[in-house]
Amino acid sequence: MEEEKILHNATICFFIKEEQVCLGMKTQKIGKDCWNGYGGGIEKDESPEYSAVRELDEEAKIKTSVDHLEKVAVVDFHNTMSDSNTFTCRCHIFFVNKWEGEIQETKEMITPTWFDFNKLPLDKMMPSDRVWLPIILSGKKIIAQAHLSPFQKELLGEVTIGYVDNF
Repeated sequence: MEEEKILHNATICFFIKEEQVCLGMKTQKIGKDCWNGYGGGIEKDESPEYSAVRELDEEAKIKTSVDHLEKVAVVDFHNTMSDSNTFTCRCHIFFVNKWEGEIQETKEMITPTWFDFNKLPLDKMMPSDRVWLPIILSGKKIIAQAHLSPFQKELLGEVTIGYVDNF
C-alpha cells in the first residue's frame, strides 16, 4: 500500500511567461499522476523562498534566485489520512518570472508542458488546484483553505479563499 506522506510546510512554484504556465506531471508522493507546479518540503531553518529556489533546481534543473520569485498565495491543505488522523500543510505559492536553463524532466517531475492560462488541464490536476490556480493566474493574491481526503484525491467541502494585496 502507498505510504501517506506528512508534510507541514512546503512550496509550490509555477514558471510563468507570456500568459502561459509550465506544469509538470508528478511521478510520486502527493499529487502523483497529476499536473502540478514544482516544489516540495521546506527544510529546517530554511525560508520558503530559499526552499523554492532549491526545489526548482532539484525538480526542474534550473537556476533562479529569490529576486525572481513572486509570492502569490498561501494555501493551507487540511489533510485527512486513511487512519482518520489529520494534519495541515501550509504551502507558499510562488510565480517564477526569470530563470537560467531549460526546464528538464527529473525523477519527481516529467513532461514539463506550457499551458495557456485559460486552457489548463483541470481534469488532470489535484482537486483544490483546479479552484485556486486559475484565480492566482488571473493576477489575484490569495490565502486559501482546502480540506482533502486521504492522498488528497478529493475535496471535502469548498475551498475557502481570502484576497490580499501583497505578502
